Amino acid sequence: MIPKYNRNSLLSTFKTCIFLLVSCFLISCYSFSGSSLREDMKTIKINMFPNNAANNLPSLSQDFTVALQNRFLQRSGLKGALENPDLLIEGEITDYNITPTSIGAATTSTTGNVVQAQQNKLTITVKVHYENSKDPTLSFDRTYSDEAVFNSDLDLNTIETSQVKIVNERIIVKIFNDIVANW
Repeated sequence: MIPKYNRNSLLSTFKTCIFLLVSCFLISCYSFSGSSLREDMKTIKINMFPNNAANNLPSLSQDFTVALQNRFLQRSGLKGALENPDLLIEGEITDYNITPTSIGAATTSTTGNVVQAQQNKLTITVKVHYENSKDPTLSFDRTYSDEAVFNSDLDLNTIETSQVKIVNERIIVKIFNDIVANW
């Protein structure tokens, strides 16, 4: 006869082993890639996204394009191509705007009351043209936009780059998901 404390220990170990085996089996049955890309899709070309926004940040075009290229090349398994790509992504940056979102209390100065923004909002809008040469029914033209809100008392020149990076990343995730992910 097995002592009671050993029996509970053996039973607990047995349950853990069964759980691990079932988990491994279920994981092997499901693919976590979520990719809707066909296996014969091997190459991608992402053209420069010119900044055609009225307000202009000089590095925005290059920063956005390079970040988009990096996302696809690092996370999709696709290789860059100069000619005849399976997937083509191109477009333009159509809006870059910083606007106040909430108003603070009026401050008194020698010239009178001045209303100041407590928070500002950076908005970036990008038009995307996507061509899928293997399955043209998946091609599209869409507009993506996102924003970041920040305190107005922060120096815009100091935080603008970080805020742009945040908004770019959000837009790139949306584009990537629409093209590669099958949610």
